[in-house]
Amino acid sequence: MNPVATGTAPLVADPARLQDHIDAFAALSEPDSGPGVTRLAYTALERQAHAVFTRWMTDLGLRVWTDAAGNTLAERSGTNPDLPALGAGSHLDSVPNAGAYDGIAGVVAAMETARLFAEADIEHAFPIRFVAFAAEEGARFGQACTGSRIVAGLTGPDDLESKSDAQGVTLAEAMRSVGFAPHEVARARWQSADWAAFLELHIEQGSVLESTGTPVGIVDQISGSTRIMIEITGRASHTGGTPMHLRADSMTAAAEVVLLAESLANDTRHRGTRISVGKMEASPGSITTIAGRTRLYVDVRDIDSDRQRLTVAELVERAKSLCERRNVTFAATALADASPVILPRRLRDTVASTCTDLQIDYRVLPSGASHDSQMINHVVPTGLIFVPSRDGISHSPVEWTSADELATGTSVLAAGLLALDQQMRPHATA
Repeated sequence: MNPVATGTAPLVADPARLQDHIDAFAALSEPDSGPGVTRLAYTALERQAHAVFTRWMTDLGLRVWTDAAGNTLAERSGTNPDLPALGAGSHLDSVPNAGAYDGIAGVVAAMETARLFAEADIEHAFPIRFVAFAAEEGARFGQACTGSRIVAGLTGPDDLESKSDAQGVTLAEAMRSVGFAPHEVARARWQSADWAAFLELHIEQGSVLESTGTPVGIVDQISGSTRIMIEITGRASHTGGTPMHLRADSMTAAAEVVLLAESLANDTRHRGTRISVGKMEASPGSITTIAGRTRLYVDVRDIDSDRQRLTVAELVERAKSLCERRNVTFAATALADASPVILPRRLRDTVASTCTDLQIDYRVLPSGASHDSQMINHVVPTGLIFVPSRDGISHSPVEWTSADELATGTSVLAAGLLALDQQMRPHATA
C-alpha cells in the first residue's frame, strides 16, 4: 500500500463515473409518479438503491453490512485495527418528484472516494466507513433523518409507531414491509468510541456558491427544524345555500394562517427564520362544499434554537386566536423537532486547509436544510461539504449540479479524509 504524504499528487475524482452513478440511482424511481425521482423512505426502491451501493462497495473489496435501521455501511480496513473509524456518506431516499442529487451526490462521492483509494492502493491508519443512510427525507413520515437519528440515539423503537404517512402506514409498519424489525433498531446505535470523525458531501440547495462562483462550501452550522400539523375544523355546508356571514369555513381560516406564518417569518424579530406551509389538505374536497376541515403542515427553521421554538409557540398562539375570531376550532400537533447544530471547528479547519492545498476556493456558510450530519454530530465530530446547486433549486426535478462540480467536491472529500487520518493518528499528537 502507498501512504499519502504531504506533497504527493492529489487524488482526482472522475466526473464521468460520478455522473454514471447519479444516472443509475435516478433510474430507480416509482413508475408513473410524474417528473423527477420518487424513491421514498422504507420502500422497495430505497432498498434497491442500497443494494446498488452494496454491490459497488463489495466489488471494491470492502466489508459491507446493513444495520437494524436500514443504513448500509462499507468499511475499508486501516493499518491500525485498534483505531476508531473515519466516515463519509449521505442518503439515498428522496422526496416525491425530486431531483437526482439531494443526498445521492454525497453517496456517489463516497463511492468514488472508495474507488480512488482502492485503485491508488492508499494506506490509512484508521478504518474508513462509507455510509448510505436510510430515510433522511421527512416527506413520507414528517420526521427527517430517521436512519441517522436512530444511530445517534435520538429516535428509538417507541417513536416508530407514532409517525404515519398519508395512507396511515406507520414508520414501524413501513420498516417491517422491507424486512426490518422496529423493536431492534437500538442495535444500530453508534458509540462515540467507535468513531473518530465523519464528513458528508451534499449539494448546497441554495444559491450562495453559484452566485459567488465558489466551488466548495464548508458548513459551520445547520438550522434546526420544528414541524407541526395544524388542524382547523369548521362546518361543511353547501357553497350556494350558505350565506357568507353564516359560514365556518376552515379553508379561509387556513389561508389566513398561511399568510400569518409568512408575515411572522418576515418581521424584524425573526431575521434568519424560515416558515413554510408545504402541504394543505381540505375535506371533504368538493368544489361545491365549504371545507369543513383543513390541515396545514408547517415547517419552522432557524439557526437560533430559542427563537425556533418561540416562533412556533407564537405562531400557534396567534393562529388559535385567529381561528376563534373566525368561529372555527384549532388544534396543533407536533410532528418532529431538531435543534440547530454548530459543527466542530477542527473539522472545518481541516477541510479548509485541504481546499487550500488543492488550490480550490471555498466559502464558510450555514445550511438552512437538515442533514444526516446534524444528527450524527451528537455521536461523532462531523463536517459538511457543499457543492453548488444550479439556481439554488432543490427538491425539484430541475435540481442540478454539474459532474465537474461534484468531482471537485469529491476530491476535497477524499483528501480531507486522508488529512484527518494523518492528523488524528496517535503519533501526530506525540
